Amino acid sequence: MRTATVKRDTTETKIQLSLNLDGSGKQSIETGVGFLNHMLELFVRHGRFDLELICNGDTEVDAHHTTEDVGIAIARAFSDALGERRGIKRYGSMLLPMDEALVMTAIDISGRGMAVVELEIPSEKIGSQFDTELVEEFFIAFARELGASVHLHQIAGKNSHHIVEACFKGFGRALGEAVAINQAAPDEIPSTKGTIV
Repeated sequence: MRTATVKRDTTETKIQLSLNLDGSGKQSIETGVGFLNHMLELFVRHGRFDLELICNGDTEVDAHHTTEDVGIAIARAFSDALGERRGIKRYGSMLLPMDEALVMTAIDISGRGMAVVELEIPSEKIGSQFDTELVEEFFIAFARELGASVHLHQIAGKNSHHIVEACFKGFGRALGEAVAINQAAPDEIPSTKGTIV
């Protein structure tokens, strides 16, 4: 079983989570930020991971610390569950339409953290708590903590909710592909260097 539990406590957030990479998309997520909950539920469902997560953060300030720290904690769980990355496909990508929005997502679990996020989200906020600039913050935090190259490129879209939803759904599918076991080489570390971590 490729599973992990993470507990991360700071002065800004307190996070507990458990992750199963080989799940079915089951989730119980409470971040204190409704829109972030919704996006993480989509990410988990489309990646077919199982995730239980509780975050108590300083949402009375804003959603920034919660969004960033949740990205860090989830990525740490993925890193722990993947171990030395033996047998994974390593790469994943998805071109995902969400009504008028179209977003390309790609990931390389390379050991090197980098996020390139090219989005044109029309509104500054979605709902009452979520600043749309936090989409990029989430993926930067995730990429750095996992050690992965993450690309999100918007091809089309006018509705802010649809654009962001396409990002999280597409990322779930791309990451699900990247962490899947390569049945042709289930015991190999997918790097000519012999290591990824």
